[in-house]
Amino acid sequence: MVNELQKIQTQLTENYVEGIRSILQKARDYTYRTINNVMVQAYWLIGERIVRQEQNDKERADYGTYIIKHLSQELTKEFGTGFSIANLKNMRQFYRAFPDIKISYTLCSQLSWSYNRLIIHDIEYL
Repeated sequence: MVNELQKIQTQLTENYVEGIRSILQKARDYTYRTINNVMVQAYWLIGERIVRQEQNDKERADYGTYIIKHLSQELTKEFGTGFSIANLKNMRQFYRAFPDIKISYTLCSQLSWSYNRLIIHDIEYL
């Protein structure tokens, strides 16, 4: 009888721990998806800002290379890695590939930045 009670207690403890693990994993997954969603939106907005304000909606700015280089230096100083010239160009291309805000916010925000970069590079070569 004591042995059976110990088995039940062990099973309850294992279920308890597993339940808490599940709660934490769901919270982590939700946090990752939320952060990803917000960052993809931020990258789209950065791309829009580069095209609309710095390039006046032209395909290329007359001095676009300098703008992106300067922006990269300033953002890297303040926010660290992730704002290389290449990545800023990716953000610009992301906006160009999906200029409709509804598409970028509903579809693209569900994908990671890595997947979005793959998509925009595939679109670029079509």
